[in-house]
Amino acid sequence: MITAQSVRKRRANSYLVKEILEASPQKLILKIYDFAIANCQRKDMVKTNKAVSELIISLNFEKDETKPISMQLLRLYQFVQDQTRKGEFDIALQILSGLRTTWQEAFEKEGLKL
Repeated sequence: MITAQSVRKRRANSYLVKEILEASPQKLILKIYDFAIANCQRKDMVKTNKAVSELIISLNFEKDETKPISMQLLRLYQFVQDQTRKGEFDIALQILSGLRTTWQEAFEKEGLKL
């Protein structure tokens, strides 16, 4: 049965899919942070850690110039995941929020499309 609610939900999903497909890599990183932060605030360990896993996947260990920062971010992301497993969502939230702000500022400073 088609309801008004199901139609609205399909429209919302279509909008999100379109937004994600058209987003720059920088915007996608910020969206993953937003998802992680929102779920950390809800104290949803599974969804928070899924988002952090996506951030880990996005790290680039191949290039010499990005390897050191990727290693540092990997350690931070693993720490965040450990904290959420322990129920320490406030610590995880503080780290994720700080990293998101830092990335946004870096993207803006470089004039990258958000």
